[in-house]
Amino acid sequence: MRVPDDPPWDVYLTGTVFLDIIFTGLDSAPVRGTESWARGMGSSPGGVANMATALARLGLKTSLAAAFGDDHYGEYCWDALAQGEGIDLALSRTVPGWHSPVTVSMAYEGERTMVSHGHEPPPEEPAPDCPPRARAAVASLTPGSSAPWVAQAARKGTRVFADVGWDETGAWDLAGLPDLKHCEAFLPNAEEARRYTGADCPREAAHALTAHVPVAVVTLGSEGAYAVDRRTGEAAEVPAIAVEALDPTGAGDVFVAGFVTGTLAGWPLADRLAFAGLTAALSVQEFGGSLSAPGWSEIGAWWRKVRSVPGQDPAALERYAFLADLVPPKEQVRPWPLRRAVPTIGFRRSA
Repeated sequence: MRVPDDPPWDVYLTGTVFLDIIFTGLDSAPVRGTESWARGMGSSPGGVANMATALARLGLKTSLAAAFGDDHYGEYCWDALAQGEGIDLALSRTVPGWHSPVTVSMAYEGERTMVSHGHEPPPEEPAPDCPPRARAAVASLTPGSSAPWVAQAARKGTRVFADVGWDETGAWDLAGLPDLKHCEAFLPNAEEARRYTGADCPREAAHALTAHVPVAVVTLGSEGAYAVDRRTGEAAEVPAIAVEALDPTGAGDVFVAGFVTGTLAGWPLADRLAFAGLTAALSVQEFGGSLSAPGWSEIGAWWRKVRSVPGQDPAALERYAFLADLVPPKEQVRPWPLRRAVPTIGFRRSA
């Protein structure tokens, strides 16, 4: 859907990049006073890098503004994003003497526990062209605060998609999300949506949220997702795809990336929702946030595989029939599922 006078970037985002160290294959949560052994581990850029990678792997030209430490971790994350994923880091910076934030994530029983450490980087005057012109931007709203770049991006014609973290203040007041009025879409989970609106049902909450933002998407966990578009009057609900979850890290970011992709492509609301759910489901079958984000190769492999399984519900297959004209040819598709992660950041890929 790109046209010649489009902005240079499909998506702009900013935030904190972490080095993620992920342990998988734990039978249970670690117990105090004992040593737990994991059957698998990997390292990858995390934090806002999860979203940036998910967008880039779906073919979107992605610009990321972030601070990187001048340590080995920061160098690894920069190289992985710029060289490995093709993400533009022209608006990013390396901060002398600042160490990279780190998160250790432990995945078990379909859930995760994380321990993080880091410090805020020293402030810097924003560049005059930041945020850049982009077709879309993704913002993570913080209750009780405002990010001036969101309004600036909206004034430039950028379509802003927002999610939100847990409100630690307990206020759950939409007035505490002042940047929401600049957004095109808001994508909270079911509990967040209920708390912000006071609705008993997450579907009712989605409709209530459209008084504040044109498109409301509420993720329903194992039940899928529900969305409402105030401008068109559309409402859509898509069930979740049943998968064996290895690590849910970054699945929410992948969901948002899938929804942004479908929106920029001009798809109907139900197709956008189904695509977002599919990409998130594919991601939880791998470990690591950015490492597990699927690209079109994995999506194509999944589509061909599920169609070859006997006894499939025709109605369920029809839900994803829009993929038939989008996925790459079979000869370009790699085996699925993939195992991308490497144990440590010290190894280099062989030629």
